[in-house]
Amino acid sequence: MSYLKFDKTLLTNLEESLPIEYLRTNKLGAYSSTTVTGCNTRKYHGLLVTPVPELDNDNHVLLSSLDETVVQHGAEFNLGIHKYESDTFAPRGHKYIREFNCETISTNTYRVGGVILTRESFLVLNEQRVLLRYTLVDAHSETTLKLRPQLAFRNVNELTHRNNNINYSYQDVDGGVSMCLYEGYPTLYMQLSKESVYHTCPDWNIGVEYPREQVRGYEYKEDLYMPGYFEVSIKKGESIIFSAGTTPSNPKGLKALFTRELKLRHHRDSFFNCLKISATSSFIYRDNKEYILAGYPWFNVRARDTFIALPGSTLIIGEEPEFDKIMAPAVAALKRYMKDETKDAIITEIDDPDIPLWAVWTVQQYAKYVSKEKAIEKYGSLVKDIINYVIEGQAPNLTLRDNGLLYSKGTEKAISWMNTTEFGRPLIPRTGYLVEFNALWYNALKFALELDCNPTKKDEMEAIAAKYEENFAKVFTSPAGYLYDYVTDEYAETSVRPNQLWALSLQYTPLDKPARKAALDMVTKELLTPKGIRSLTPKAGMYRPYYWGNASERNVAYHNGAVWPWLLGAYSEAYLSVFSRSGVTFIKRRLSSYEEEMSRHCIGTLSEVYDGNPPFYGHGAQSLSINQAEVLRALRIVQDYVPE
Repeated sequence: MSYLKFDKTLLTNLEESLPIEYLRTNKLGAYSSTTVTGCNTRKYHGLLVTPVPELDNDNHVLLSSLDETVVQHGAEFNLGIHKYESDTFAPRGHKYIREFNCETISTNTYRVGGVILTRESFLVLNEQRVLLRYTLVDAHSETTLKLRPQLAFRNVNELTHRNNNINYSYQDVDGGVSMCLYEGYPTLYMQLSKESVYHTCPDWNIGVEYPREQVRGYEYKEDLYMPGYFEVSIKKGESIIFSAGTTPSNPKGLKALFTRELKLRHHRDSFFNCLKISATSSFIYRDNKEYILAGYPWFNVRARDTFIALPGSTLIIGEEPEFDKIMAPAVAALKRYMKDETKDAIITEIDDPDIPLWAVWTVQQYAKYVSKEKAIEKYGSLVKDIINYVIEGQAPNLTLRDNGLLYSKGTEKAISWMNTTEFGRPLIPRTGYLVEFNALWYNALKFALELDCNPTKKDEMEAIAAKYEENFAKVFTSPAGYLYDYVTDEYAETSVRPNQLWALSLQYTPLDKPARKAALDMVTKELLTPKGIRSLTPKAGMYRPYYWGNASERNVAYHNGAVWPWLLGAYSEAYLSVFSRSGVTFIKRRLSSYEEEMSRHCIGTLSEVYDGNPPFYGHGAQSLSINQAEVLRALRIVQDYVPE
């Protein structure tokens, strides 16, 4: 039985099937994504969505959809589906779907009378190309396929409408046609493995609606360009490949290409394998370097997300070489910034003050899962440079005070992972002594001492650590036993937030076990949910449990109630450090609650955030790299747990 299979009962019920999406990537930043019915519900959906670096740093929808029509005895049966005004769906091809399976590749099975047709699709790895294979499993009479491409040629964050600026011309190429709708875009080559007839009949599909954008408060109506259609005969047992790419293909080699690529696909046949495949799907190549994309469909490469996601996405699943490949450009970018504040062209947010501290945490995970000797050899100099960078006062917005703690200013610009803004200012102005900044700082100091990579400053580091140990609990511990989120010279933020978890979970912490237990009990009581950790206690006046509404309403909820799966990594470490072996079963139960998400929302991955109150529905981006990575790391922590 397939792990990820959906039958006609669900597929023909649009209320149930439209929220379920799939996403496939190709290591070059491109993706293919739609719902299990093939009805696009986001402006980000499309069969071929690729970067166009000549225009900007975003992805662009080239091929929005491909509508199929089965023709028998002159009767046409349309398998496509689009949403229009007043909840109208046409041509309602979902009623012919009998099964959707995506354990390996996305496969729809259609039944039209005596015709059984399958459609399989995926992106070619390291190539901007989508392949669709149509196989006529059964038919009792002559059958013809019509394939009608619907083109957008626009930024994923925008929508297109009928216009006179479009280039209506096309060129015949081997096995198909090519066209480029607007200047600056790549040419799209659409070709078939079997001889076909292309009928040009330019038209527009007017008023296609994307309900997910409507719910999010954005423009949601679009017009798609339909240049014409391909007509091809297909026999029982025959397979025909359709290719759409930014370079021409060899039609005679499409079947062999499909077979080769299919062999490279892994099976999503378990919870762990789903997470593993989803985590590695965020790896991308740019300028011959490898990076981790923060998420799909709208994120770019971000420094903090890279360092947090890297251990779980590589080391935990036995991909040490990938760790080194991705770490190389990240380290180079960080060192450049520490030298003269030069920002990287690809890795964004390298200037956030906590980035160097997360980098040390990443090296610490490498030492844990590979070896301390290799960590010293490969990354010891980085750890040394970061410690000196902070101690010598060179780090912008990381002021080392006499009490051994770090002080940062965050009222004008968001400086932590809780970085939502409104009108250019942070919605959560975390400033002063930030609890996770300081937890990471002490952990970095002690780890650097363990590596003995900075001998000339050893005495100074030990003195700073001693001052820190004397003052951390005094500054951060509340009368209720949990830790303040941030503290200024005049104010302490008393709302219970998850950032204290790093003071409870990291290898080095100044808190004794009773203190950690008191804080952890509060986190468990106020913030733990079946889908992760709330970003704010429900007792706070700013608590917003549901991540819906317009952009401003969602921004408020983003870090004021929304649940984040990635925080379960730190929570798992903290829980086991306090409750030892008796906590293993508890954490396993928490992690098992994610398995049902593999067949919800975006199949085989975890949503960006979840509602803070029941039923904890998933929202936001289809996939966030730190979520998969940290849940994988939590699974490994439980698996490897040995009581101290």
